[in-house]
Amino acid sequence: YRTEAWGIDHMLDINTLANWLWEAACKIRGEIDAPKYKDYILPLIFLKRLSDVFDDEMLKLAGDYDNQSVAEELVEDDHTLVWFYLPPDARWEAIVRQSVNRGQFLTDAVRAIARQNPKLQGVIDIKDFNETAAGQRVISEEKLKDLINVLKRHRLGMQDVEPDILGRAYEYLLRKFAEGSGQSAGEFYTPKEVAILMARIINPQPGETVYDPCAGSGGLLIKTYLRFKELFGNHPQTKPLQFCGQEILHSTYAIARMNTFIHRMEAQIALGDTMNRPAFLTPAGALQTFQIVVANPMWNQDFSQSTYENDSYSRFGLGYPPSSSADWGWIQHMFASLNARGRLAVVLDTGTVSRGSGNTGANRERDIRKQFVEQDWVEGVILLPENLFYNTSAPGVILLMNKAKAHQQEVILINAAKLFEKGRPKNFLPDAQIEHIADLYLN
Repeated sequence: YRTEAWGIDHMLDINTLANWLWEAACKIRGEIDAPKYKDYILPLIFLKRLSDVFDDEMLKLAGDYDNQSVAEELVEDDHTLVWFYLPPDARWEAIVRQSVNRGQFLTDAVRAIARQNPKLQGVIDIKDFNETAAGQRVISEEKLKDLINVLKRHRLGMQDVEPDILGRAYEYLLRKFAEGSGQSAGEFYTPKEVAILMARIINPQPGETVYDPCAGSGGLLIKTYLRFKELFGNHPQTKPLQFCGQEILHSTYAIARMNTFIHRMEAQIALGDTMNRPAFLTPAGALQTFQIVVANPMWNQDFSQSTYENDSYSRFGLGYPPSSSADWGWIQHMFASLNARGRLAVVLDTGTVSRGSGNTGANRERDIRKQFVEQDWVEGVILLPENLFYNTSAPGVILLMNKAKAHQQEVILINAAKLFEKGRPKNFLPDAQIEHIADLYLN
């Protein structure tokens, strides 16, 4: 069915994705400003992703009952037979068939999906495909038809694309049409192999809570979830992981919500500024704590000293980092978010572990870092290869902390700088090297 109906014979790779999205963007080029392309393309990609995953579920049900019509009738009568339900007019095949009033039809479709699936309200239904400006349609019927015809080309079921396909699409579109602020999510996107390595090292166990304070599109949370599934499968007696994440950009927050929804994760994703207004608090107003924190904050971010001076959550007791680099501010927030036996994996600029080392006298970052080492909270540091990240050729490090270290008074340092393969346009960590580094660390 799949190869005949969809022409799919392999998983969509990143270069094919890039070419596909660029062609889609070109179809609406000239009608809207380039940075807004993503506002139209991404909801459609998510709609197609939902539809393809739904179709896969329906195919499975049809196989269980040996009859597709019976499966359809059963699902129409009882929506709980499937993970989520899409009304017939909101499915991709209906959208492709629609030949008139496409803008209104699409807008009605995403709103119908949100009504059927409350977790997607305010996520999938925020774009009006029929909107006008100065009396003219923002995107014409003809351009919308062209866009749909391009986007129907690739299938986006669970077996067709990598788990964070929405994050990759968002990252590509932001990078391609770099927004003037220089703070696009694409600049801080975690390469998938780095996320996989972090998930393997963090080694999630049943019932644990996982937190990402700068969640982006949810990629690190998803990789942790997938590693948990590799380790423990879907056994009903296995206590699931609980996920929490906070993201400051609304568009990226929406993608994280979409991503965790499509993976059936027990996740709460909050919108807001973690450093100034953390979302996950106890009833008494203190920071909520977790067994696991995974994160890739923006490197060397600027925060005013008032962020640290006016903090009411007791996060920065080891010192205030300089305004030029919030790395050790982020780390202190993450560490304060760990419970008594919690562990942390964060990817940062190499300067995080070296800046100020040779200084005589005071150096804020060095002095904070020294206290973490002397308190014996640092479990390890992994030096990554250079040219893995989209925004920089700098190598980066994974910094690992553990409040219950197995090897006290020791820090494992792993130099993985040479364990890469050349790729286009970026280097990457092959699977064998990911496994090798994780085994070194865990054993």
